[in-house]
Amino acid sequence: MAKSTTIMLPTLLILASLALPSSSSLAALSTTLHYHNGSLLSSPINIYTIWYGSFTAAHRAAISDFFASFRSSPSPQPTVSKWWSTVQQYKDYTGKPVSATVEVAAQTSDQAYSLGRSLTRSNIANLVRSSVAKGLLPLDAAGVYMVLTSSDVTVGQFCTSSCGFHSTVLMPAGKRVVMVHVGDPGTQCPGLCAWPYAAPEYGPPGPTLVAPNGVGVDGTVINIATVIAGAVTNPFRDGYYQGDRLAPLEVATACAGIFGEGAYPGNPGNLLIDEKSEASFNAFGAGGRRFLLPAIWEPISGKCKVVA
Repeated sequence: MAKSTTIMLPTLLILASLALPSSSSLAALSTTLHYHNGSLLSSPINIYTIWYGSFTAAHRAAISDFFASFRSSPSPQPTVSKWWSTVQQYKDYTGKPVSATVEVAAQTSDQAYSLGRSLTRSNIANLVRSSVAKGLLPLDAAGVYMVLTSSDVTVGQFCTSSCGFHSTVLMPAGKRVVMVHVGDPGTQCPGLCAWPYAAPEYGPPGPTLVAPNGVGVDGTVINIATVIAGAVTNPFRDGYYQGDRLAPLEVATACAGIFGEGAYPGNPGNLLIDEKSEASFNAFGAGGRRFLLPAIWEPISGKCKVVA
């Protein structure tokens, strides 16, 4: 009850939030996400998940429930699907919006750590290629290949200059597909990539909130939501963004650190609180889940819109 070419999150979420005086003053920052006349992911979005490393059943279940939450449901409001409706305001040059359909189509696991426990971003791309080449996942030019790494796996730039990234991979068949990577920040960098569920490593001190699904899981969900929103609106570096096309501000990173109304540096904003667990969240999901999702830059209003 409640009350290859790579695009990364340009800065760690907590650091990015320091540049934002408040959610109400964002319009004054002249943040405009320009459209560069490229393709968006407007067809049904199939997610192909590669679980790299060791994950608990509870961790996997929470991530699976997050993606199941994209389907409209009779859950209490606000919901994950309502949050996604802001992303759907983005349209391509034909007027076609980002797809309303986002679902996990297939998944595979690499519990043997076939490439070791210290990966580069090239390794992430190779995991996608090899999973398709071995027939573990299908080749889907309209799909998103999501590599999730466990807490005992390090990935180049994760927890140092980004909390996740999206890119494209050229497959042997000559097709270029979208891929994303998000790691588990629970032990590696909770104060950087799982804020506000951990004390911030830098910046103004603020309240440390109770995570509904665990610090590592909820940090992962925040970053998946951020990267997926960027990937579907700027999949090939010619969609919606501001600034450097290799390190752009995208639809969620333009609102980094904002989760509720009244957010300001060090404070995520007004959130719902579960009366039993005292966990803070802003969206209801499948299976009775609670999630915390980032604000999205709304093209209609020209402001950061929180799910509400």
